[in-house]
Amino acid sequence: MSERPILVLDEGTTSTRAMLYAPDGRRLGMAQADLGQYYPRPGWVEHDATEIWEKTLACARDMVALAGGADQVAAIGITNQRETVVAWDRRTGEPLAPAIVWQDRRTAGHCAALREAGEEEAVQRRTGLVLDPYFSATKMRWLLDHAPAVAEAGARLAFGTIESWLMWKLTGGQHVSDASNASRTQLMALDGTDWDIGLCDLFGVPPQALPEIVDNIGAFGATQAEWFGQPIAIRGLMGDQQAATIGQACLTPGDAKATLGTGAFVLAYMGGAVPVSRHRLLGTLLCRLPGETSYALEGSLFVAGSLVQWMRDELRLIATAEESEALARSVPDSGGVAMLPALAGLGAPHWRADAKGTIHGLTLGTKRAHIVRAALESLSHQLHDLAGAFAADGMPWRTLCIDGGMSANDWIAQDLADILDLPVDRPADVETTARGAAMLAAVGAGLFPSLAAAAAAMRAERRCFTPALPDDARNERLRRWHALLACA
Repeated sequence: MSERPILVLDEGTTSTRAMLYAPDGRRLGMAQADLGQYYPRPGWVEHDATEIWEKTLACARDMVALAGGADQVAAIGITNQRETVVAWDRRTGEPLAPAIVWQDRRTAGHCAALREAGEEEAVQRRTGLVLDPYFSATKMRWLLDHAPAVAEAGARLAFGTIESWLMWKLTGGQHVSDASNASRTQLMALDGTDWDIGLCDLFGVPPQALPEIVDNIGAFGATQAEWFGQPIAIRGLMGDQQAATIGQACLTPGDAKATLGTGAFVLAYMGGAVPVSRHRLLGTLLCRLPGETSYALEGSLFVAGSLVQWMRDELRLIATAEESEALARSVPDSGGVAMLPALAGLGAPHWRADAKGTIHGLTLGTKRAHIVRAALESLSHQLHDLAGAFAADGMPWRTLCIDGGMSANDWIAQDLADILDLPVDRPADVETTARGAAMLAAVGAGLFPSLAAAAAAMRAERRCFTPALPDDARNERLRRWHALLACA
């Protein structure tokens, strides 16, 4: 086996990172740079695609240097925030407008109009996705309607999600999107292999502006020599939540993972069965290989770590994200405070784009710690709602594997076990999104014969949290949560 490491580019919502992985799964290094998020109007969230590219390249160069040069890197794997849309000029390679982020709500009216026209059932049947501003198609249409440079680009227009944008820049013009990201645009049928012309017509997106859809493992070209001194092969592409599922080795039907990052996303492995939800969950393509496609059932929460960031940056309730754990432990309960964290609407299983955040139960005795604890508790309450929807769809969780930045908080991990009333399992290295991308690239580079073999070789040590909350306390918290939902 080659000892050359895998370089992973993990482009997230609030930061971009490059990581170096040994073939045995050890993380050898990480470079990270924060990304600006821009809020030009309430409900709008934008990124600067040029900033994403430049900071990703800088982080990657740091890791290539750590590896000893480009010739010491076996391959690159890319994973990314899904649904975010970039529009750029094919001739210049420059963005034509700010990137519209997955959290953005500006197309709620377009989604409502399609729903009122009776389109949602057909869209969900074909794509596995409900009509919501979360997904990419209405973002693309908005750019065509409201960004003059996009509207005027004509044949020069290129649309893509973030992995597509990075591929274009890294390779000097290769326009591709992997099947996991393409399946989140609402422009690809869940059981299809290419863009669906009927869906493109429905959403008003020109298919000629879209990238070629490719598998998740393959020979995707190589980086231009100018970026790292010589080319490096790109061998794996996958959306972040699917990559985390692979990184958690959730490869048996019924295995479920929750990534607690900017948002919170639960995926349960479905194998080759195309998922159909009757309880407002999402069917999503997990992984596509030559002659083999696997699927997952998904529940998406739009606000998780971003709630902690909001309490830190806007309310100044905490100085650091890590302080939230100590504050939550400093009080025996939330003091009657309950929080509905709908700062970007409500995701699954409610799908209320118009919902707003609420803090209920404040008194003169309410302390800062009570509000912070109520915010952290709200994550467990939302995941409890998702657990009920998964069970109703015939996919109950036996154990929940967690990862992502928020999962490093022991209080949150234990609270999830208490409210869900089931074991919660956490790897020692919570960066399983990057680990999954490393597995993909390692298979693509020939280091392992299959994802199962890569998962076995790159498995991390784990810690299990078991339920310890009395039934009456759990039921009282859920009663207050459901009362708050009813008011909202």
